[in-house]
Amino acid sequence: MTAIFDALARALRDLFSLRVLWMVVWPMLVALLLWLALGVTLWGTFSGWIELGLDAIGIQTWLAEVEPRWIAHGIQALLHFILFVPLVMLTALVITALFGMPALVRLVAERDYPQLKRENGGGLVGSLWNAVVAIALFVGLWLATLPLWLIGIGMIMPFVAAAYLNQRLFRYDAIAEHASADEMTTLFRQERGGWWGLGVLTGLVQFIPLLNLLGPVLAALAFIHFGLARLERQRSVNQPNRNAV
Repeated sequence: MTAIFDALARALRDLFSLRVLWMVVWPMLVALLLWLALGVTLWGTFSGWIELGLDAIGIQTWLAEVEPRWIAHGIQALLHFILFVPLVMLTALVITALFGMPALVRLVAERDYPQLKRENGGGLVGSLWNAVVAIALFVGLWLATLPLWLIGIGMIMPFVAAAYLNQRLFRYDAIAEHASADEMTTLFRQERGGWWGLGVLTGLVQFIPLLNLLGPVLAALAFIHFGLARLERQRSVNQPNRNAV
């Protein structure tokens, strides 16, 4: 747990540097504008999908009987908003992971890990594939657990899904430039608890109003610090063995 909190503390320190602040703004801005444009253009389609989903779980029938009608319309608008926010956050996370991580990795590595050798165990194709898998499983988890909302257990699923998405989306790019392919595999396996713990904590940030605007970049920085620190430690442990050989 010490390594997790140390990574978060370092991420918070870096978050408010001038070089990072722009990275906080533009992914969220792009995601917001994208979904606003799609929402306006495809409002009827999105509304139809939401109505189908509500009808499947019996809520649409109840809404049709709610009086006065402005309450029903207000509930429907709230549901649109509840879906809109996660879509913006998800898009901002993906944009940060795919386009912001290289700059953030360079910033962190140059200042805190200047001696860490780059082995380039990952690449753009691997990053894209990792993002596709992460998003697919994230969406699948949401869809598969929708029935659980009827019995209350579904309330915890957004937190579980956010934790999974963060650790899967950011851990690859955090160490891809510096670790070899074998080192990446080892770190993913041996530090599984740390990746998940960091995913839970950074995922919780996404549910705190206003603070969640900083969530994508905070998560990226925390995973970079955690990954590079664990990689440096792994190499220091293995170095005596290499020298002995």
